[in-house]
Amino acid sequence: MQGVYLVAAQLVKRGYVASVTSRNAKGADILVTDQKCQRTYAVQVKTNKTIFNFWLVSKAILDYASSCCICVFVNIRNGKNGEQVEYYVVPSQFAAEHLQCDAKGNWPSIWLKDVEQYKDDWSIFGQP
Repeated sequence: MQGVYLVAAQLVKRGYVASVTSRNAKGADILVTDQKCQRTYAVQVKTNKTIFNFWLVSKAILDYASSCCICVFVNIRNGKNGEQVEYYVVPSQFAAEHLQCDAKGNWPSIWLKDVEQYKDDWSIFGQP
């Protein structure tokens, strides 16, 4: 949940209206809209608090891939200068295309190397 609230805070800071959903909302951790409520997005958040180069995700990401669904992958790092947070704001279609599993089809994951280009790229939401 820490990652969800961190992402919601980043969106509000940028001028969007962001509402964290209850945990039973499949496919959406945060609902986001612009100030005029003309563009809406469902945001899925995956967070790591340890040093991994991937995020475990659900295969359901394939069902929710659309232009109005966005995945935000969060890394929370604790360093000597305090907590550092990295955000990778990824179109869900891209995430679905880069979903990888092990040889048995288990452990669906998104790898950092595949989403690095989206680091701190909040432009996908357009103007608030």
